Amino acid sequence: MYENTFPKRRFKRTLAFLQKHITTEESILDLGVENPFSLIMKREGYLVRNTMGEDLDQDYSSVIRSQAKVITAFEIFEHMLAPFPLLRDLKAEKLVASIPLRLWFSPSYRSSTDPWDRHYHEFEDWQFDWLLEKAGWNIKDREKWTNPVKKIGFRPLLRRFTPRYYIVYAERPSEIPAPKSETA
Repeated sequence: MYENTFPKRRFKRTLAFLQKHITTEESILDLGVENPFSLIMKREGYLVRNTMGEDLDQDYSSVIRSQAKVITAFEIFEHMLAPFPLLRDLKAEKLVASIPLRLWFSPSYRSSTDPWDRHYHEFEDWQFDWLLEKAGWNIKDREKWTNPVKKIGFRPLLRRFTPRYYIVYAERPSEIPAPKSETA
């Protein structure tokens, strides 16, 4: 997937956001197979384990069984038909997830050679927020950034000013204990 292009700028922004919210002592389950960014996280001292390439729409039992305190999902949810059940059932306390944003001037991404490398969803930021909130997550921080390309044309010009990536840090709400009854 990264044979001809390595998204250095995106990885640098993603790592800075991760370091802002997650310590290297916290265990991480990174959704998706081992990839260049999971290797960067390991090199930076994070305790990272990846999923094994299973179809998370069909079976996410390994994710649910994980004891990791943090789930990371970098450009994963747009490939899923229905990310809501997985997000709702996660046991981790923290989530760091990024998605490519829907661009009005560009069609959804679809690889012609790799059936796994296609976007079923390209969210707007409010849609992704809503999905996370409905699944029981409280968003604590968020960032967007552009993806400029070194080409000439109308769409490359728009990419210089239109945010392409969106990343969030979310936590599960802590349980609020029931008030103690006062008896005399």
